[in-house]
Amino acid sequence: MIVIENYIENLKSKFPEMGAMQPWEIIDNLEFLLSQQIKKLDDSYIIENNIAIHKSATIEQGVILKGTILISENCFIGANAYLRGPVFLGQSVIIGPSSEIKQSIIFDQSVIAHFNYIGNSILGENTNFEAGSICANHYNERFEKTIFIKHNNQIIDTKTEKFGSLVGDHTKIGANAVLSPGTILEKNSIVRRLELVEQIK
Repeated sequence: MIVIENYIENLKSKFPEMGAMQPWEIIDNLEFLLSQQIKKLDDSYIIENNIAIHKSATIEQGVILKGTILISENCFIGANAYLRGPVFLGQSVIIGPSSEIKQSIIFDQSVIAHFNYIGNSILGENTNFEAGSICANHYNERFEKTIFIKHNNQIIDTKTEKFGSLVGDHTKIGANAVLSPGTILEKNSIVRRLELVEQIK
């Protein structure tokens, strides 16, 4: 069992409804969790069609927002980015131009540079993804597509075919790096440019 607070310190304070869910279960239930969050928001947010945007956030031209989305204060979303909900952005998150975020949680002060893809993932506070880096969420190349995770020398069956990464607080990901489905990174991890992280071959 993964203790999420060992990776992302403030996750339960933001999502108290999650209980003892595992990371992939949180992602699978993110629609419900976000809907509960949006119900509690005050008038500092503009809410329309289950999309909640804080009035201090900046959304540049050409951004597409689809599904249930919560964008917190002082976020910046660059031109032509695509957010496919459910998506949660914490305070002061930066999403670079032409990046795609799909069914993910990104915590405070994190930066996703331009031309990135984050799929079905949970990213901790103050994480930084350089340009072109990817959190892959599906094993297109494998016949058996169920995602297994290696944690504390044990193999965990997530029983899902769609899960990206759990990325601990203060982690840095280099340009054009790829995190394979089911990647788990400790706090303060560093992934080099062009590196492929594949915890189970």
